[in-house]
Amino acid sequence: MTAIARHFALSCLLVATAAAGPVLANVDNAALPAPVQVPAGHAMKLWTVGKGEIKYACREKADQAGSYAWTFVAPMATLYDKDMKAIGKYYGGPVWEAADGSKVTGKQLAVAPAAAGSIPLQLVEAAPAMGEGAMKGVSYIQRVNTMGGVAPSAPCDARRAGAEQMVSYQADYVFYGMK
Repeated sequence: MTAIARHFALSCLLVATAAAGPVLANVDNAALPAPVQVPAGHAMKLWTVGKGEIKYACREKADQAGSYAWTFVAPMATLYDKDMKAIGKYYGGPVWEAADGSKVTGKQLAVAPAAAGSIPLQLVEAAPAMGEGAMKGVSYIQRVNTMGGVAPSAPCDARRAGAEQMVSYQADYVFYGMK
């Protein structure tokens, strides 16, 4: 099979998989870059697909007067289960909130590169959950299978300072608890 034929077959498979919806399974931590692997002693508790937007703003760089760049402001996404039923939301903080009212915040520990044009993979250490429910006992959150979400390619300069732009993205958010 030629390289072009392999690329075409892979593209068809990806389109068919996307059309069928997400396939959620256990994460193979060993296959992920080391910085975003969940430490031993933790097991997957919940896997969600987040679909939403990331807000960016054109701002002057703090370390380079007169130079501007698109700056991350905040995410907003709906979290879905394997059947694409909305089961929660993700928003700035960062905060992951389940439909049952439980929620968890966290601190980014590490990132690793993703495919070109996609936000990086991420490992977050969770703070103790608020409320009883799906988020109770979450210790780590991984962001994997990212698509889109990178800063806009539109110009960002002094004339556009303060402009905001929303960028669509999708990512799997995988929640872990102690074994």
